[in-house]
Amino acid sequence: MRALRLDDDTGSSPVEFVLVGALLTVLTLAVMQLGLAVYVRNVVHDAAVDGAYHAALADTAPAEGAERARTVIARTVGEGYVESAAARESTQAGHPVVEVTVRATLPLAGLWGLPGMLEVTAHAPLESLAASG
Repeated sequence: MRALRLDDDTGSSPVEFVLVGALLTVLTLAVMQLGLAVYVRNVVHDAAVDGAYHAALADTAPAEGAERARTVIARTVGEGYVESAAARESTQAGHPVVEVTVRATLPLAGLWGLPGMLEVTAHAPLESLAASG
């Protein structure tokens, strides 16, 4: 029988490989998930801005801007990802604007996440057909 030596590291390489490999895998997946969350946030923001500018056109209704934002997100991220999209007219600094607010799912594991936790609001100056001057 072989005597047990405390300074013998025979067989430690596979254990170290598994531990370091697991840690690097978790770290890589966390960075990828963060990138996905930032990407989804940017898509939702850009869709809200696009919807606000579309709704601000003189010949469109605010509801069309909300629907446009919903459509852009559905085409980019997926159907049913938007919890709500709403548009309304308001004023900012004394000027009329259209405000589009989109609530979507915040992805935590892949595209699964917390519904309605990501809220983005965009504004666009309201156009009119009235002559100025």
